[in-house]
Amino acid sequence: MGGKRALVTGAGRGIGRATALALARAGHELICVARTAADLDAVVDEIEAGGGRARSVAVDVTDSAALAQLDAEGVTALVNCAGGNLPEAFVDVPEEHLDRLLALNVKSTFLVSQRVVRAMRVDGRGGSIVNLSSQMGRVGSPRRTVYCATKHAVEGLTRAMAVELAPHGIRVNAVAPTFVETPMTAEYLADREFRDWVVERIPLGRLAGVADVAAAVCFLTSDSARMITGASLAVDGGWTAQ
Repeated sequence: MGGKRALVTGAGRGIGRATALALARAGHELICVARTAADLDAVVDEIEAGGGRARSVAVDVTDSAALAQLDAEGVTALVNCAGGNLPEAFVDVPEEHLDRLLALNVKSTFLVSQRVVRAMRVDGRGGSIVNLSSQMGRVGSPRRTVYCATKHAVEGLTRAMAVELAPHGIRVNAVAPTFVETPMTAEYLADREFRDWVVERIPLGRLAGVADVAAAVCFLTSDSARMITGASLAVDGGWTAQ
């Protein structure tokens, strides 16, 4: 099977949507995965309107049984964008929220990657996997203990996968953005005091946009990054350089 085929989770909104559109412009056929069919339909329509090819799979990536719907045949690039956050004080985190974020941010990345890697190994062409991490996978922050824990886990998972899968020609990297303006972050970035606190901690003095993150993902999936694996590319305006 020829050509480039990318599977993107969390493709309905935010970073996942921007990434799917960018990969389509880079010549990939897209498999767009998210929970909400209407969001996916809009992304697929936009890709096809631009002359690309795409199909959607509406599935909850935290439902391990439902992942059987994912046909990974011919996939050359996987981008694990599905993720979330529930900011709250450490002592107030209910077990339900802990379990939810571990399932969404870590377990789904692990299980979707397993499914795609099995197909890549059968295909024999190798491929590229990019996991969406965060600057919070490198540092700590108030009210983000669970999120930080999950993104630190993604960073470790990325490195371990990279080492194990390199002999199969499969590269595995992460992208670690700072705060990005998305539907997920809109509510707390609407708080002017919190927004100012964030921007003050970014040396470049601005929030990231979804296009900034999508560009980093496209680079890591491209042949220009053929000697890069096990890396985590910070798109954080210098936050973690301090």
